[in-house]
Amino acid sequence: MGASVIIGEEAGGKPVGIDIEELLATRLLVQGNSGSGKSHLLRRLLEESAGLVQQVVIDPEGDFVTLAEPFGHVVIDGSEHDANGIARLAARIRQHRASVVLALDGLEIEGQMRCAAQFLNTLFDAPREQWFPALVVVDEAQMFAPAAAGDVTDEVRRLSLAAMTNLMCRGRKRGLAGVIATQRLAKLAKNVAAEASNFLMGRTFLDIDMVRAADLLGMERRQAEQIRDLQRGHFLGLGPAISRRPVSVRIGAVRTGAKSAAPALAPLPEASAEDMKAMLFADWSADEHIPAPPRPRRASPADSEALVETIGAFALPDLVSPDEVGLRAVVPAMDTGEREATLRRVLRAMADQPDASFQTNAALLQDFSVRCRMERLGDPGLDPVRFRRLFALALAGMEDAGDERWAALLEHARGVPDDMLAPFLAIGRAAIEGEPCPGDDALGRLYGTHSPGRIRRLLDYMERDGLIVVRTDFGGRRSVGVPGLGLQTAALD
Repeated sequence: MGASVIIGEEAGGKPVGIDIEELLATRLLVQGNSGSGKSHLLRRLLEESAGLVQQVVIDPEGDFVTLAEPFGHVVIDGSEHDANGIARLAARIRQHRASVVLALDGLEIEGQMRCAAQFLNTLFDAPREQWFPALVVVDEAQMFAPAAAGDVTDEVRRLSLAAMTNLMCRGRKRGLAGVIATQRLAKLAKNVAAEASNFLMGRTFLDIDMVRAADLLGMERRQAEQIRDLQRGHFLGLGPAISRRPVSVRIGAVRTGAKSAAPALAPLPEASAEDMKAMLFADWSADEHIPAPPRPRRASPADSEALVETIGAFALPDLVSPDEVGLRAVVPAMDTGEREATLRRVLRAMADQPDASFQTNAALLQDFSVRCRMERLGDPGLDPVRFRRLFALALAGMEDAGDERWAALLEHARGVPDDMLAPFLAIGRAAIEGEPCPGDDALGRLYGTHSPGRIRRLLDYMERDGLIVVRTDFGGRRSVGVPGLGLQTAALD
């Protein structure tokens, strides 16, 4: 697995990992009764992948705000902002690729559903150039995508369910990978749960949930009983990002904890029944002089403008990918020459892949970011437009943009549309080096098509736009001139 993180181990001590690249394309469903360790599992996944991918956490209980200090997540208190503020923050999160925790514990259930729906819809509606890969973790997903009407109005339920459906059904193409956790599968809307291809099933007791979990794991129904016997922190995993066959995994340790722990037993007060009765039925008027305890609040809540500025200044940390035991190393800084050489090598390796130009720009940028971290370069910091033009140079065999041979060609290519930049550069390079014009297959690979007709239309468009001049001799051999360079390729049969 390329960019994998270790989440735990099997009974024999063999580590169990999750392939983050595969997870971005196939999504994850976590199920388990209260106390089964769902939040612990999500925390382990978030901590181990913090340096690999942007993370957005919908946190109805405020348990994940502790990720902020060690991992740089920005905490957004949903109760401090209106709908417009939440929408503006979500738009900036997509633009700047900030990892955030949306804490909703200060809101009632309807307010949580409205806030989460507004937030997810804005992430989903981001412009195409901002479709960066991101893990969107939703804890207690049955609250936001209920299978049946509950105590909330139909309007709120439809709004929240539509946002969750968009995340799980259509979010992949926009870079949004849903990771949802629920206490009961029976309470979660089926069209939301059905879109996940990876599953981690924890302890559950109700027959309907055990049978449904066994079906998702591909187990026979008589084997469903073992789900009831799972210990806390133990899960059965299956999916292309985890394992092709069901695997039992004990989730590993975490470095942060929940904001509030489960109540523990404490000694009862040492008072007789008569003394306790006297305290309970004492003069009630005395309570009027006792100030009511203030509602717990987070220190110094920031308004929307302050959070927008914080997110605008956000930068992903220069972390490397986890090794096989999930630990990170401190990497010495590279000098400028070594860094540029490594970047060119990464671009060259991507361009050499046969299907490189047939992938979306967002998928290529994600692959590039992961490769840079694997090479210990940290976050490359390229926007989609700049990356697309650099990758076009690599496809044309010109990844070293500082080479003096290409200076005139690059100057002439400034106004060429991004989608046809790679074919144009390949033709220009052939003209400079006196080589034959690239054939239809070579141009098709650079343009991302297998259709000879599209290549003919591409050449015709570039010729009408004055970028090239196509000549075909009586023998059917094609040569292409580049007027801006005053050069011409050799003839190709």
